[in-house]
Amino acid sequence: MEVLRTAILEMCRQTKKDGFYPAEVLKLMFPQDWEQFLEEIITVALEMYKEGLIQITQNGMPIDSDSVPKGPIMISRNPNQSKR
Repeated sequence: MEVLRTAILEMCRQTKKDGFYPAEVLKLMFPQDWEQFLEEIITVALEMYKEGLIQITQNGMPIDSDSVPKGPIMISRNPNQSKR
């Protein structure tokens, strides 16, 4: 879903902290039913991670791009990407 990709990139641009949870993006977009989109945003985030657009960590460590993480993940700007 292209709107989720755009929202993730925008949150990376705006955030001043080390990262954010996918649910934070969804709660801004879909305050009443954000939980319905959790699986979809994880899928989109993993695609973006594999493309090198974002960084995904779990317990402070980058995740394995070949597996689906179990438990909470954090999304942040890819430190190797230039700021836009």
